[in-house]
Amino acid sequence: MLPTNRRSFLKRTLTLPLIAATAASTSAAQTPVLQPARKGHLKLSCNMFSFNEPLRGGTMTLEQAIEACADLGFDAIDPTGYYFTGYPAPPDDAYCFHIKKHAFRLGLDMSGTGVRNDFTLSEASARDAEIAHVKRWVEVAARLDAPVLRIFDGRGQPVDKTAYETTFSQVVDAVRTCVAYGREHGVMIVYQPHNEFLKTSDEVLRLLEAVGSDWLGLNLDIGSLRVGDPYEEVARLAPHAYTWQIKETVFRGTVEEKTDLTRIATILQDSAYRGYIPLETLGPGDPVPKLERFVAEVRRDLL
Repeated sequence: MLPTNRRSFLKRTLTLPLIAATAASTSAAQTPVLQPARKGHLKLSCNMFSFNEPLRGGTMTLEQAIEACADLGFDAIDPTGYYFTGYPAPPDDAYCFHIKKHAFRLGLDMSGTGVRNDFTLSEASARDAEIAHVKRWVEVAARLDAPVLRIFDGRGQPVDKTAYETTFSQVVDAVRTCVAYGREHGVMIVYQPHNEFLKTSDEVLRLLEAVGSDWLGLNLDIGSLRVGDPYEEVARLAPHAYTWQIKETVFRGTVEEKTDLTRIATILQDSAYRGYIPLETLGPGDPVPKLERFVAEVRRDLL
């Protein structure tokens, strides 16, 4: 038995924290704590289409292009499938692991990869072949540790509303199949609007809703939204972007203009996007000085 005075002291001492906790809990219930939204955090990646001319022309290897990206200060690379030897056939494991190791040793992440596909083809067997092609490259993406695989809708241009709806359904079914396969392999599918079958933000949002999976997001290509104001279209799609494609120019219809990077920065900030923003430069000539200039502009006006 404790002495009475000591027992009373301990009782008072142990009771005080409980009273304080109860008061804090009551206060918190009366005044909810608002959790701030996560701030955007951006990292630069290079879409390897920037090196398209030397890579396709054989004057530069994929390994050399990756080394150039490291020298330019990128955080990651996004090498499209057709820069791997033998495309559209997938590379063997040894080459996948070689490229992954080469990038890692240079301090570069693999922000994604991509393929060319066409789900607007009228023949079911042809669409099945396109789906099989995407599935093979889902497996490549998994071996590369690329979190996303870029795909397209297709080049079909239906002549009337009935044909359009038929083609739209075919695209939805094909994308849904690819997304399910991507999920099985831990690879997100990102649809890239490309001013082909689907042209507007309304159409793109309809596609996302129809597929209905959070394993499908957007690769938001700012240079391929050419109906209406490009910045308004980009802003509508920004909340659904899993990755981006930032280009030097945007289009108003057929009129090309220099990208206003400060407006893109505002859209990124408003959407609280976190992740990679792959850059892509186009046109003939040495890609290194073009990328060097564009990276400097992006760091000045966007980051």
